[in-house]
Amino acid sequence: MKFALALALISGLALVAVPSNASPINSTLIARANTGDGTFYAPGLGACGVTNSATDLIAAMAHATFDSYPGATGNPNTNPICNKKVTAHYQGKSVTVTITDRCAGCAGEFDLDFSPAAFDNLADESVGRIQGMTWDYA
Repeated sequence: MKFALALALISGLALVAVPSNASPINSTLIARANTGDGTFYAPGLGACGVTNSATDLIAAMAHATFDSYPGATGNPNTNPICNKKVTAHYQGKSVTVTITDRCAGCAGEFDLDFSPAAFDNLADESVGRIQGMTWDYA
């Protein structure tokens, strides 16, 4: 089988070998580091149709990314980003969370709004907002 090499990012974080007859790769699905702000909120019934609590390791994805995710429709419950896992990193700490909600208040495309339990893995809640947090699809 013939393989073509595709450079996923200019930064060189990912190099992917794909069959030459494969469909094009959607860059939003390739592992990459995204940089944004991290905040936390009181979870409940989220846009994905799942009810979560403050102790669950979940996050709401910025509305810009949530709404433009490949396959998204007018029904957020069926958005393919729902239940995707992402790993967030901040100042040497990390946490893997499941996307279960849409963050309408997130200004940046790559911002995440965490459950309190998830945020606590990255910083003390007294900080309120962490800037320069990175995340990638787990």
